[in-house]
Amino acid sequence: MTNAIFVHHSDSTRYHFGEQHPFSPVRMTLTLDLLRAAGALQDNQIDSPSGSADESLLSLVHRADYINTVQHLSLDLPAKEMAAAAGKYGLDTEDTPFFPGMHAAAATITAGSVHAAELVMSGTATHAYHMAGGLHHAFPDRGAGFCVYNDAAVAIQYIRKTYGARVLYIDTDVHHGDGVQWSFYDDPDVCTYSIHETGKFLFPGTGFVHEKGADAGYGACFNVPMEPYTEDDSWLECFRSSITKIAEVFKPDIIVSQHGCDAHAYDPLSHIHCSMRIYQEMPVIIHELAHKHTEGRWVALGGGGYDWWRVVPRAWSLVWLTMTDHEIVDQLNRLEDVPLPQAWLDKYSSVSPELLPASWMDDQSQVMPIPRRAEIEVKNRQTAAIAVQDL
Repeated sequence: MTNAIFVHHSDSTRYHFGEQHPFSPVRMTLTLDLLRAAGALQDNQIDSPSGSADESLLSLVHRADYINTVQHLSLDLPAKEMAAAAGKYGLDTEDTPFFPGMHAAAATITAGSVHAAELVMSGTATHAYHMAGGLHHAFPDRGAGFCVYNDAAVAIQYIRKTYGARVLYIDTDVHHGDGVQWSFYDDPDVCTYSIHETGKFLFPGTGFVHEKGADAGYGACFNVPMEPYTEDDSWLECFRSSITKIAEVFKPDIIVSQHGCDAHAYDPLSHIHCSMRIYQEMPVIIHELAHKHTEGRWVALGGGGYDWWRVVPRAWSLVWLTMTDHEIVDQLNRLEDVPLPQAWLDKYSSVSPELLPASWMDDQSQVMPIPRRAEIEVKNRQTAAIAVQDL
């Protein structure tokens, strides 16, 4: 059995809403190049799905009329009546506008996440990482929040239908993983967990502690909403204390995690004030949980992250470095200052609109502390305790 496989298909970079849109495929290119420059990703570690997800796979989660609409809106010149119907399906907004080739690109991403799940569940690999995945806001009947098809939900449903395994879904994106949560809200064998900025101030406006599941699924849904301007110590304290307890009680067969990296202080679309430290430590915690509870079975997906240059490449790379037990992770665990590969810095410094960081971790002297730190920490600690009080 292979320890870890990196799943990637070049067609996933065609998932692109336009040059001015924050959800840019340049994030994948930057991350792939960083991993290669660090000597952490070889061609023989990469595997691609054989094609895109067909309708039978997409329909594990999505309605037939929605899939049909996405297909028609993907044409270079969609019929006028289809373009007029786009609003009904959430595909005419600034966030999620339809574009030519949308169906093929989104279906390719979905196929990649299902392929990663199959690699792990079949025993081909212990871990699999599909960086292009993690489109967690799409619903069965509509797109939302930059997401057309919910590849994470489809992959989880594939695992359930094919293997009957109990799935723990861990979402660390700063935005609540609403589409995945609601897809399994009444399923006792899929435990959804999301740590995010509170929906009181951030899209999608959900993910409160009282959202605990419905019917047979009650008690298999957990949300840990963090206060605006939460910093590293509080975020990590709440994450570790809650997810450790949940995993212990739920006893999953596999972990599927989503690694949106938009809780960083640099990210333009949220109000959380964390550093690269959380993106170094959260994969380590999930890795530990996988080896403790699921015999190592772990599928990781990408997600949000809108500081393309300074944050996303490092954060997404750290997931793979953790999966593969790379020496860089050991060095970071020892609190060593590990420089980024000079070849990567040389390649992108001249085109980045921001000064690129020189090291894998942030220079903490450049991060201003929040005056309300103590108050925020107390509120977050109370929220995390309430989230798991029934366990």
